[in-house]
Amino acid sequence: MSQADIRGFFDEPTFTITYLVSDPATKKAAIIDPVLDYEPGGGVADSRSIDAILEVARAEGLTIEWALETHAHADHLSAAPVVKARTGARTGIGEHITKVQDLFRPVFLADDIAPEGRDFDRLFKDGERFPLGELSIEALYTPGHTPACVSYKIGDAVFVGDTLFMPDYGTARADFPGGDARALYRSIRRLLALPPETRLFMCHDYKAPGRPFYAWETTVAEQRAKNVQIADGVGEEEFVALRQSRDKALAAPRLLLPSIQVNIRAGRFPAPGPDGVRRLLIPVKFRGAAAPEA
Repeated sequence: MSQADIRGFFDEPTFTITYLVSDPATKKAAIIDPVLDYEPGGGVADSRSIDAILEVARAEGLTIEWALETHAHADHLSAAPVVKARTGARTGIGEHITKVQDLFRPVFLADDIAPEGRDFDRLFKDGERFPLGELSIEALYTPGHTPACVSYKIGDAVFVGDTLFMPDYGTARADFPGGDARALYRSIRRLLALPPETRLFMCHDYKAPGRPFYAWETTVAEQRAKNVQIADGVGEEEFVALRQSRDKALAAPRLLLPSIQVNIRAGRFPAPGPDGVRRLLIPVKFRGAAAPEA
């Protein structure tokens, strides 16, 4: 069986890496965590980033079969609908996306979300395998950052979503609704139990202090030896205390509110109003003297 051809495309505004993964033997391909460009100040969505990836795929004669999400992202909007419309690819995510939809449906008055996760074409169970040409993709349930996170294992490569960052940066936050630092610890330990030479591909990189370049590929061995938050020897209690302490100091992602309500719909925007305009809902929290009178 051939080894997957893997190319990462870094989106600096959201610090996200989108992967184009293909089978050299059959030219079948998947795009993992596609990014839709979005400018919140003007409310402008643009497909230039995913267009560039699709052009690479077209130039190389690749057939895109899947647009795969590791989870419902809180830091960028998904371009999966663009991939699907341009290529006929199917969209996929872990089966527990329904838990995230249930959490946020009332927040965003999102009654148009299809029941049982049917906004996505396929919901993957833990350990489920599906083909990509002559390659096999295995979905691994890795919750903690969200209750629905999955990683995708293709040969000796695993696309870990927001479980791990590069060893000098650590791990993902676990303070979003449904997040769980203990679940994150156990998910990471599951990944780090894979063979030491297993390649791990990050979904984000923010350049750790002192590192002047972006990076997104590492190995199980390197993570176990060097990860600043969860290297070998760090126990669950120690990790949970560290993770919870750090999370309390983190600001909300810049695109949190638009991202979540779009991504729980598989990248679909809310339906247009009578004037044909699509609108995102932005819940407001009032603090102190800012609170309006009843």
